[in-house]
Amino acid sequence: MFIVNNRKIFFTLSTILIVGSIIAMIFYGLNFGIDFKGGSILEVSYAKGRPALETTKTDLNALNLGTYILTPSGNNNYILKTRELTVAEKTNIVSVLSKDPANPAVEQRSNTIGPTVGAELKNKAFLAIGLVVFFIVLFITFAFRKVSYPVASWKYGLATIIALAHDVLIPTGVFVVWMHFRGGEIDLLFVSAILAILGYSVHDTIVVFDRVREHLRVNQSSKTKETFAETVGKSVTETFGRSINTSFTIFLALVALYFIGGASTKDFAFVLLVGIIAGTYSSIFIASPLLVTLEGLQKKN
Repeated sequence: MFIVNNRKIFFTLSTILIVGSIIAMIFYGLNFGIDFKGGSILEVSYAKGRPALETTKTDLNALNLGTYILTPSGNNNYILKTRELTVAEKTNIVSVLSKDPANPAVEQRSNTIGPTVGAELKNKAFLAIGLVVFFIVLFITFAFRKVSYPVASWKYGLATIIALAHDVLIPTGVFVVWMHFRGGEIDLLFVSAILAILGYSVHDTIVVFDRVREHLRVNQSSKTKETFAETVGKSVTETFGRSINTSFTIFLALVALYFIGGASTKDFAFVLLVGIIAGTYSSIFIASPLLVTLEGLQKKN
C-alpha cells in the first residue's frame, strides 16, 4: 500500500521529469539525422588502423562542411554524416581523410538521402509510434472489457496512454540533453529504441493490471469487502519483485551493449537504458496507482 498511498509523490516526480524533458526539447531542439532531414553518409576504412578522432575532425573542419557527425565504426572505419554533398566535396573529403599516403582511406559506401525522402521517413516514424500506441490502448481496452467495476475498462487504456507518454517523453528529453553535450542525432535507431520501450513498458503494465483483474474477480466471487486502493496496492506489491528482476536483467544486457558494443549502437543502448528505467517506474509507480486516482475522481462525480 506504500506506493498507492504515496502516489502523489510519484506523480509529482514524474511531472517534474516530463516538464523538464519538454523544456529540454524546446530549448535544445530535436537534432534529426539525415534519415529524416536528408544528407549524405560516407563510410571509409583504413588498412593500418584509423587515425585519431580529434585529428580527423580537425582536418574535416577545414572543409567548412557545417554541422557533421563523425563516428568510429568497427576497428578501422569511420562513418561521416553531413549535409548533402556534391561529387567534388566528397572527393575532397576522401582526399583529406587520406592525407597519410601509407594509410589511405578506402571508401566503403556512400549514400545520399534527399530532403523529400527524409521528410517522408520522419512522417512515417511518427505514424509508426502513433499506431503502436493506438493499438496497444485498443488491445488493453478489449482485454479488460469485462472488468468494468469499480473502474471502467476504457480507463485502463487511459492509464496506459499516460504511462506510455511518460515513457516516450522522458527518454527523448534525456537523449536531447545527451545530444547537446555529447553529440548524436535522432535517427531510425532512435525510433526503433522508442518502439522497443513502448513494447516493454506495456508488457510490464499489463502484468500488474492483470493481477488487479484477478483480485477483483476473486473478491467478487468470494464477496470479499476490499477497497479498490487495497486491491491495487496488493497487486503492485505481488508483482513488484517480478518487475524489478526482469528490468534488472535487461538493464545488465544493455549496459554490456553500451560498453562492449560498437560506437554505432551506443546511442541506441543509452536510449533503451533510460527507457527501461522509465518504463519500469511508470508500470509500478504511475499506471496502477493512477487507476486508484481515476476511481476516486469517478466517486466524486
